[in-house]
Amino acid sequence: MKLLEDVSLAEHSTLGLGGPARYLAIAEHEQDVASIVRWARRQGLDLAVLGGGSNVVVSDAGVDAVVLKIALRGLSWDRARGRVEAGAGEPWDDLVAQSVARGWAGLECLSGIPGHVGATPIQNVGAYGQEVHEVIRSVRVYDRQLGSVQSLSNEACRFGYRDSLFKSIAPERFVVLAVQFQLGPSGKPAIRHARLAKAMCTELSPTLAQVRDHVLALRRAKGMLWTPHGETLRSCGSFFVNPVVDPEIVSRVRQASAAEPPTYPQPDGRIKIPAAWLIEHAGFGRGHSAGRVGLSPHHALCIVCHAGATASDVVEFARAIHAAVHERFGVVLVPEPSFFGFGEALTTVPAFFAT
Repeated sequence: MKLLEDVSLAEHSTLGLGGPARYLAIAEHEQDVASIVRWARRQGLDLAVLGGGSNVVVSDAGVDAVVLKIALRGLSWDRARGRVEAGAGEPWDDLVAQSVARGWAGLECLSGIPGHVGATPIQNVGAYGQEVHEVIRSVRVYDRQLGSVQSLSNEACRFGYRDSLFKSIAPERFVVLAVQFQLGPSGKPAIRHARLAKAMCTELSPTLAQVRDHVLALRRAKGMLWTPHGETLRSCGSFFVNPVVDPEIVSRVRQASAAEPPTYPQPDGRIKIPAAWLIEHAGFGRGHSAGRVGLSPHHALCIVCHAGATASDVVEFARAIHAAVHERFGVVLVPEPSFFGFGEALTTVPAFFAT
């Protein structure tokens, strides 16, 4: 394993912000993960797990801990069964592109999402009518509590909307090593999302590749397509999760705004409201700027950093949005990224975002 001391985490995050990690350990093999976990325990040090850095905010003070960066690579395709197993450190969109090129359905609408494979079951990533839990067969993990490698079934992962066992139930217990997906060779693309269906309306029998191209175009138009030299280089994508609320909260939102909010009924009787709509109608329009940080001119969910920005700037700006939405609509927005080095707990969400 690679163990480095006093390493800036800014270069390991798409926000490009944050102080140093006391130690940065890079795991390129499964056995490295177990070794690093045991080493940190012997040293009496906390451990934080980092993937591609596209969904994390690191404090300006850094992290007084061992940061374990997952760099496990490898793809194994099983044509007969329609399965692919990917190492947790594989770039996510590369996997999507390869599955589409092979004609394997199941990931096409998740095109253009930054980060690594290992983060997808943690966040249960979703976009344009697809969620990754629909095609996850199992997740290979290192269990820090038992000190062993396990394979967890889809059911055991306890997937929910942008949630999982790994995120909210046992966030400090498991390290994702690999994910096995059950895809559909020669399958048809999923076109469930209204905006995607409208974009695809001229295609008589759309292919997986055409769906991927349209999804990438939609993400690009919203400023949500991360590129090494693009505007979103210094952002972490969607900063808040779309809230799912009770009907009485929807009534309050309607009363507080002259405009009718978009609503999406859920199977449990609750209703999803786009966080971007709430943010814009709480006074934070696209392109809104507050000094060294602001909102993308293309999407109100994307906080972007300007020259000289700090992690504190990002958090305070997000806090202002959070407070404004709650004050006007009574809706509590939940942040999507992980937070390293804020508060007493190593990876806790700052207290003012508490639900």
